[in-house]
Amino acid sequence: MTSALLDRALIEEATKKSGLVWVKGPGAAARALWHVWHGGAACVVGDGPGEQPLPGLADGASVEVTVRSKDKGGRLVSWTATVVELPSGSEEWEAAVADLKGKRLNAPDGEAMTGRWARECRVLRLEPTGATAPLPDGSLAEAPLPTPATTRHPVPAGLPRLLLGKRKRRA
Repeated sequence: MTSALLDRALIEEATKKSGLVWVKGPGAAARALWHVWHGGAACVVGDGPGEQPLPGLADGASVEVTVRSKDKGGRLVSWTATVVELPSGSEEWEAAVADLKGKRLNAPDGEAMTGRWARECRVLRLEPTGATAPLPDGSLAEAPLPTPATTRHPVPAGLPRLLLGKRKRRA
């Protein structure tokens, strides 16, 4: 019982303090999502124009949420959650959107964004199941995705001098 309470406290405190979580849905890659902690769950908004995509996050799905440290960026805790889609206009939706609205940066439509969210977006609650995953032993770094981007020319000779600021002083 004590371990479950400590896990719950760790999940809540770490998620509250982090502005970004990594969410891995079934059949989808992990995706960084901004969120707000509200009523015992992480709430996210997305899948609308100008908002974050929420691939693989369907109502009732089980997802893995990884919380990072806000200052160092390292993994603090990973926990499983159940996705609950909040119906637009419901009391729960209104309460979650009130908190989300305060955290949304650079909204293109300002005060009208809640109306746009009601029409075009989904608001999801990621409710912790209480299970935390053990921290990994090794690195979870992945190779970058293949890309056709290349460097065509060698670095210009004067570039290091420009970047490092080693200019000759005038007498």
